[in-house]
Amino acid sequence: MSTAAVLHEKRDRAFWITINRPDKRNALNAEVVAGLREGWRLAHADPEVRAIVLTGAGEKAFCAGGDLQPGAGFAFDLARPTLDYADLLRETQAGTLPSIARVNGTCMAGGIGLLCMTDLAVAADTVQFGLPEVKIGLFPMQVLSLLQRIVPRRTLREWCLSGEPFGAAEAKDAGLLNHVVPADALDAKTQWLLARLTDKSPTAIRRGKYAMRALEAMSFDEGIAFTEGQIALLAGTQDAKEGLASFNEKRRPVWTGR
Repeated sequence: MSTAAVLHEKRDRAFWITINRPDKRNALNAEVVAGLREGWRLAHADPEVRAIVLTGAGEKAFCAGGDLQPGAGFAFDLARPTLDYADLLRETQAGTLPSIARVNGTCMAGGIGLLCMTDLAVAADTVQFGLPEVKIGLFPMQVLSLLQRIVPRRTLREWCLSGEPFGAAEAKDAGLLNHVVPADALDAKTQWLLARLTDKSPTAIRRGKYAMRALEAMSFDEGIAFTEGQIALLAGTQDAKEGLASFNEKRRPVWTGR
């Protein structure tokens, strides 16, 4: 078994990134953050990769948040204008590959930030979630930048201000998860989601993710003008031409990602 803090593995057309600190409940430290950033870069550098899966080693934890042990890495260099964890969130949001969080166990604090940085999420029905930072005098500051765009405001405030845990069903009801399944069905559901992503046009998904990110900062008038140009550009790609041809010829498309 590798001792690396984060494992990278290409499986068919998916790139799996696994936090590999099960003895520490897959807690975040500098090595984990660096491994996650490297995994996203490696996946995007491989033209054969169509999707990313993020998960945790073992069965107990997806990610329990930052490692709070003395000297374990929960520290800040205040001379630097940005933090590594924040840079991770920035980089993943700029990514153009679809990503899935396979939430196999406890997901707390910064682990919820990792969950939010993916496009889709499936969790075992036994998973406990939470933002317990207020219990130790902190607050989920960086996590909020993504989480506030996903869950309703009052739900978000209850989670952040109380710091109390909540289950997978509540997480799904709030929009944090796409699917909740029994633990023994987690792998099958993850593969099901992957299959629904990896057989689609890589070009359409790539340009679509770029557009969705850009639209978040635009008004309706700005957005509709932007997307007018984007659909015209997309229609001129090889994948779009192949998609229309395959539809009319009643055959499966052969995507080139161009």
